Amino acid sequence: MEVLWMVPLLLLLVPLLMLWTSSSTFVFYFKKLFYVAWMMCLALVAIPLCILKSGGRDVENMRIVRSLVRHVKYFLGLRFEVSGWEHLQTEGPYVIISNHQSSLDVLGLMEILPDRCTMIAKKELIYAGTVGLICWLGGIVFINRKKTSDAKSVMADAAKTMLDDQIRLWVFPEGTRNQNGDLLPFKKGAFHLAVQAQVPVIPVVFSSYSGFYLRKEKQFKSGTIRLKILPKIETKGLTTDDVSALGDRSFSVMRSAFLEISPSVSQCNGPVCH
Repeated sequence: MEVLWMVPLLLLLVPLLMLWTSSSTFVFYFKKLFYVAWMMCLALVAIPLCILKSGGRDVENMRIVRSLVRHVKYFLGLRFEVSGWEHLQTEGPYVIISNHQSSLDVLGLMEILPDRCTMIAKKELIYAGTVGLICWLGGIVFINRKKTSDAKSVMADAAKTMLDDQIRLWVFPEGTRNQNGDLLPFKKGAFHLAVQAQVPVIPVVFSSYSGFYLRKEKQFKSGTIRLKILPKIETKGLTTDDVSALGDRSFSVMRSAFLEISPSVSQCNGPVCH
């Protein structure tokens, strides 16, 4: 009788194992579903912890989120190689900018997230169930990308908050996810923010995910993500007139680093080759 209960379990596990070993599409959707579901469960755990720790919305709650999320990479078969740690040893507020390929970027972000650092994210994220609530509790700044006037107002407020509360902000200047094997042109919001607050910009570059994660081809294998933290770019003395040049300079150093740490891309001399 003790063995009988195992029969339905085996009947379920055997076809799943066969699919896991024979279908990359199954693995892709299974990992994606697991990732989303597990992150929502972790958020459910984090919510009461954040409320007990800080009483509500506070950037210090990102410490809790960071500690809870860091193990997720192991479940997905991912690991990180980080270089340039010394460039984050900067006192006071600053703006971190990085390229944006997929929701997996969150794992890399949490791998190196400094203390008193939160993010700027699209407004729609706040409606993502428990994840949206934990984002709000973590002090994430939400912007409406469709209304330029609203976005500029939020950035102005964010610059003041950075200085008043001595926090750091992480921004994805491409403005959207991009897995085309290169960087998209940068939007200017992050650089207006840094110039308004007169704080440094610290570029962070994620290597291409094309060696293990291809959304269109439905592939999600194990892999290594290289994270390169670049030297800070000072903004003291810069004005609004310098924003475009600051953006161009940041784009140039980040694109060079992206091609350097993404062998599958640099060998193609451009967008991902298939």
